[in-house]
Amino acid sequence: MQTATQQESQNLLDRIGIPRPLVWGFVGLLLFMIGDGVEAGYLAPFLESQGQSSTRVALLFTVYGVAVSISSWLSGPLSDMWGPKKVMWLGLWIWGVFEILFLVLGLQPNNYKMMMLAYTARGLGYPLFAYGFLVWIAAATPARQLGSAAGWFWFAFSGGLPTLGSLFASFAIPRIGEMGTFWSSLALVMVGGFVALLFTREPKGSQRLSAPDVTLRQAMFGSISIIWREPKTMIAGIVRTINTSSEYAFLVIMPGVFTKLVGFSLEQWLQLLSIVFLSNIIFNLLSGILADRLGPRTVVAVGGGLGAAISVPLFYYVPLSMPHNFPIAAAMGVLYGASLAAFVPLSGLMPQVCPKEKAAALSILGLGAGASTWVGPAIVTWFEAWHGVEGVIWIFSGLYVVSALLTVLITVSPEAKAYIRQTERAESQLEKEAAMHAVGNQ
Repeated sequence: MQTATQQESQNLLDRIGIPRPLVWGFVGLLLFMIGDGVEAGYLAPFLESQGQSSTRVALLFTVYGVAVSISSWLSGPLSDMWGPKKVMWLGLWIWGVFEILFLVLGLQPNNYKMMMLAYTARGLGYPLFAYGFLVWIAAATPARQLGSAAGWFWFAFSGGLPTLGSLFASFAIPRIGEMGTFWSSLALVMVGGFVALLFTREPKGSQRLSAPDVTLRQAMFGSISIIWREPKTMIAGIVRTINTSSEYAFLVIMPGVFTKLVGFSLEQWLQLLSIVFLSNIIFNLLSGILADRLGPRTVVAVGGGLGAAISVPLFYYVPLSMPHNFPIAAAMGVLYGASLAAFVPLSGLMPQVCPKEKAAALSILGLGAGASTWVGPAIVTWFEAWHGVEGVIWIFSGLYVVSALLTVLITVSPEAKAYIRQTERAESQLEKEAAMHAVGNQ
């Protein structure tokens, strides 16, 4: 028998949209992403202080992003074949092993080749862990709760990377130094991984999600062929790429803008970055709630695409026109973080567009998310010399307008809606039968 306190806790989780069996997974994901995000705001300036050129740093981030995008795509078919939990374990160990190699053989001796090798390999780790969990959420969460669950996923994800990660770094660096802070990120990642994987016992995460007769080759092909079988997934992947591409570009160029031109210290920049993404994680939840009321396409197109098209230049021009003014910079950052969060409903929309192939659809979304980690720095690498940071800003603003137009094309077909209703009725019937069986046994 459950106590009244346990029942009250479960009811609260239901009301706020967290799937009860996965609650420890969300906690572990937050800790993991805090660790992953520790370096986000200061790795670029640290490398430049060690004599690496800004072009080399951008190239390092670009190649790392390519690895992230490949791994983000692989998270879907591998979760289908092995179960999301095994994929998350694989991601955790890849991150841990190659982070040690990155620090010991790359950063400490300032060996660029080893940095490139180890950092790129480490890029395979976090997408397997994070997006493996996203597939787990899609597999274990009813369609009616997917929007809110996706909001909580991105709340935990961006709450760590780079929000709380950067905030942690801003306090840790003056106390334990930059290298000590890098090492502390490893501890946070491992703790988060163990919390998520040892405490979450929802059964679907340990099961193969695809049919028994599907081979790994077929699963891989299916997660690519869905692009032309259901072109809306490709459109969503492009929109998702645009979504956070500016974020990863800004991690390369904005530390210099704010510390050299606006007049902030490194600690102030890290605190500003935390404020930006504190706004992001709050609006991650709000955008999921709004999507349930206004429709996900409206939130993504208007709040995300058009909102970011306006907030990106504001985040650049307003602080430059009012240097040393931290509150004004923070206000512009809040607008920028909120506009990025408005893309969150894509993660709840895609399983509805392709309800029979949720993992494959999410793998394309993951591919887009991963691609943004190299597309952003690549745009900096290719275009900064053309018209400086200002030119890069306007490229991103234009891309966000394009994303708004593309989002209008992502619709749920009548056949998909009928399949979802049928599945929900079947799940509801099974839940009723299980409840009646439990009452009969009492």
